[in-house]
Amino acid sequence: MLGRTLGGCVTSGLVLDVTFRAGRTVPGQVRGLVTSRLSAWELDGVSDDVELIASELVTNALQHASGREEVRVRLVREPHAVLLEVWDSSDTRPVRKLPLSASGDEAAPDAAALDTGHDAFTRGRGLPIVEALSESWGVTPTAPRGKWVWARCATVGPPADVTVRRVLSPGA
Repeated sequence: MLGRTLGGCVTSGLVLDVTFRAGRTVPGQVRGLVTSRLSAWELDGVSDDVELIASELVTNALQHASGREEVRVRLVREPHAVLLEVWDSSDTRPVRKLPLSASGDEAAPDAAALDTGHDAFTRGRGLPIVEALSESWGVTPTAPRGKWVWARCATVGPPADVTVRRVLSPGA
């Protein structure tokens, strides 16, 4: 099923608000809209992070939207941040899975990985990614059902990758 906007796209100078019918193409459509809007706001420096966060939150919302339910995406330009909000009709709150921790001594082949349907821990990474890339994130329930899952990304300060470069290149 392809994603389609419902009732159009509401935009103003500082807000992008779009409602989609749940479908497999929605994450890609949202990434394109987010990138375009951030570029128009001259915030290309946070575009990659916000685009990835949008993809993760929309994908989670689609997993919880049943049938032909709606998914709503709102991007708001704040004075020193961008707020991304994704709504779905499920009352189920997202669950942040604990990261795997294993030392080199504990690493061993996993025989279950050969079983059909084994996910090899490829799921459950979305919220840790959102947490790592955003300044803050959370969940706000809505009445009579549903919730907004939101993430706020700062638009001022040093680029996020400066710290990574220092870690990867200690002599730099």
